[in-house]
Amino acid sequence: MTPEELESRLARGEGVSQEFKRCGALPEADVYETVCSFANRQGGSVFLGVDDEGNVLGVNPRLVRDIERNIANVTCNPNTFSPSPAVETEHIDVGGRVVVRVWVPAGPSVYRYRNVVYDRRADADVRVRDDAQVSLMYMRKQNLYSERRIYPYVGMEDLRMDLLDRVREMIRLRDPDHPWLKLDVEGMLRAAKLYGRDRQTGERGLTLAAVLLLGSDEVIGDVCPAYKTDALVRRRDLDRYDDRLTVSTNLIDSYDRLLAFAQERLPDPFVLDDGIRVSARNIICRELVSNLLIHREYTHPLIARLVIGNDGIHTENASRALFEGRVTLDDFNPMPKNPIIAGFFTQIGRADELGSGTRNLYKYSRLYSGREPVLEDGDVFRAFVPVPGSGAAGKAPASCASGDANGGTCPPSLPGGRVDRVILGLLSDRGSVSSADVAARAGVTTRTALRHLTRLAQEGVVAVEGDRRNRSYRLTQQ
Repeated sequence: MTPEELESRLARGEGVSQEFKRCGALPEADVYETVCSFANRQGGSVFLGVDDEGNVLGVNPRLVRDIERNIANVTCNPNTFSPSPAVETEHIDVGGRVVVRVWVPAGPSVYRYRNVVYDRRADADVRVRDDAQVSLMYMRKQNLYSERRIYPYVGMEDLRMDLLDRVREMIRLRDPDHPWLKLDVEGMLRAAKLYGRDRQTGERGLTLAAVLLLGSDEVIGDVCPAYKTDALVRRRDLDRYDDRLTVSTNLIDSYDRLLAFAQERLPDPFVLDDGIRVSARNIICRELVSNLLIHREYTHPLIARLVIGNDGIHTENASRALFEGRVTLDDFNPMPKNPIIAGFFTQIGRADELGSGTRNLYKYSRLYSGREPVLEDGDVFRAFVPVPGSGAAGKAPASCASGDANGGTCPPSLPGGRVDRVILGLLSDRGSVSSADVAARAGVTTRTALRHLTRLAQEGVVAVEGDRRNRSYRLTQQ
């Protein structure tokens, strides 16, 4: 890593895959807690010789080799780590100050440091004490998708043949020459990978995906007793709900019922896309409902929810993610959570290619409400799309609200959150601010303020001026 690359990395601040440590002498226990949490999550880098705000302090240059040797010894010691995580080190000279980078890739096991499991949450290392949480970590590490689990005692009689007829008709309308149409029932199930063989045990049979897509309600309840989706309207009664739909049937019927529920309860304003009128509402509902059903970890007991509030539509569902954090168009790498279910939905015309859902949500949310959606992945995937005219996350401050969002000094889309609103308010009043100004006004630490400013800079909302010690921020002129 070059000094310039290091500078860019440090400007991002700490997060789910990046940590700064001062390290006056040899690494202390908190360094190895972070190593453990990175190995258990998505990997990351620990930069030794850097303070919490990203300023390079450097380590003692005479101790660099001792530091690297200590890291190798501790991570390979079975009395401290079980199992041993893979770790690489390098040192970078920045103006005579040395920073040691400890790179930790995500590992295939659940790692323990001094018999404690650590997981990474945002910029913190969290002790995992609950057995259910540890089980979820093992699930996340599995190479085998749970949708492929074989149920040898589920037979053809447990499937709904009327659903198979509907599926054939949906495929025929989409593609009259589709090869599945020439197959019998068993052939179609094999082609869709809903009938398979476990290569480790030799078991043959219908998979969890087959049960969820085509099974009767009885067999779905036997296989996934905790499976259901709650759809709620919370506009007047915010503690309970104004209206509710609970769905625990097959995914094809669930899709239809959830989509109708959402569309009937959301406004459908006039929207033009390249001069053609479209229903942005219908496209958004389609993408949210598809994601809720397709990219979901069905072996987890968390109940999936779709909630329509005064601010917009929220969804949440259990996920099996390797990435944790905000999903944006600049840095998202689409990964299938249930590729068999996703492929089946694509064949019947209920979903498009992988990654199109995120792009559609960003595009049509802007057309629908003038603001961007908020998508966050992790053990729970959460999505939010604001509705037109709401005071939802992403609304411009008062100084910009009356102006053209694409002209003047107002950024085209503003991220939500109290700290972000404080930043934008200060910038509107003063023209430029420092992380210390934001921390004092928002009542947060300088490190938290810096993290928000760095993200806004990466999104192009604010511009950075000055060097690291005299850094200030101003609104971009867009």
